[in-house]
Amino acid sequence: MIYLDNAATTLLKPPGVAEAVANAISTFGSPGRGAHSASITASRAVYKARRQIASLIGAESASDIAFCSNATEALNTAIHGIFSNGDHVITTVTEHNSALRPLYLAQMRGTEVSYIHIDSRGILDYKSVEKLIKNNTKAFVINHASNVTGNTAELDFFIELKKKYGLLLITDGAQSAGTLPINVKDIDVFCFTGHKGLMGPQGTGGIYVKPGIKINPLKSGGSGIRSFDRLHPDTMPDALEAGTLNSHSIAGLSCSLEFISKTGVDSIHKKESALCEIFLDNLDRNEDITVYGDVSAEVRVPVISLNISDMSSSYVSGILAEEYGIATRAGAHCAPLIHNALGTAERGAVRFSFSYFNTEDDAIKAAKAVNEIAKYN
Repeated sequence: MIYLDNAATTLLKPPGVAEAVANAISTFGSPGRGAHSASITASRAVYKARRQIASLIGAESASDIAFCSNATEALNTAIHGIFSNGDHVITTVTEHNSALRPLYLAQMRGTEVSYIHIDSRGILDYKSVEKLIKNNTKAFVINHASNVTGNTAELDFFIELKKKYGLLLITDGAQSAGTLPINVKDIDVFCFTGHKGLMGPQGTGGIYVKPGIKINPLKSGGSGIRSFDRLHPDTMPDALEAGTLNSHSIAGLSCSLEFISKTGVDSIHKKESALCEIFLDNLDRNEDITVYGDVSAEVRVPVISLNISDMSSSYVSGILAEEYGIATRAGAHCAPLIHNALGTAERGAVRFSFSYFNTEDDAIKAAKAVNEIAKYN
């Protein structure tokens, strides 16, 4: 199988990731829950991964990183823990449901939400943003990279505005972490997942919280410290890590983070971008094949979505899987507003998403398969 569904989850992992998980299952106790060797071993592994994430994204301290089960939990933690009745939030139509649905719930509690729209190439309408800011605006919630078009948001633009108006910047890095260079120096909250660009196991992810930013915890419970207090600890990272962490999978994530560190994010981005270019270069660019997004942009994530003639995306994706052995993702990609904006709400799109472990041959075969489907169906 040629696996090109890496924007959903990476299938091929760096060497040693599976072994690290298996070893952890056999040797780890509960991290932070004991003074015996099994607990200490787990605690050290979790702290190592915390330091690795902090180093990767430019956080000042490992304590600024709290682990979550995925980016969805991280975004829910941020949105439900920061916004309240009377607040105003500015977001975009490119967002994933992991941000949209918590925002919809926040709206039901009295938070106002405004949306930044896009043009036909999926590029945000930056000229309209400042006009959306109100006296009660509290934050931007911005998708760093679209899981549909691969387009990236200009974070520097939002950083300038948030400084000018005293706002917060909450960033969804589900598609960018591990794929694009990231520095959270001027970002207040950064949410990420471990099983996409970070190439780790599912069930891992986390949230960076800038020192001084207060987030009311989504969960409370066991923390391993201050057990007689009625309220959950309010210092990071314990404040956002109620319950036993998934230390087994975090050990696997640590292994993939070591691979990323040694390989270099710039090198990973360069290779993934090259695979996208090869795919596009071998694709018949005619009226039968419609490619979405600004594929000529210098900075984007390795995602290409397209449609063929008037065929449904699920039909095309099914042919790719059954007749060509190529795994893609069809449909709405949990991002309904961008499909509304692109005019693809009824049939969705076929998404090809590459990883560092794909090959040039994978990209060429995928493009040729699309060409054949367009020609003979």
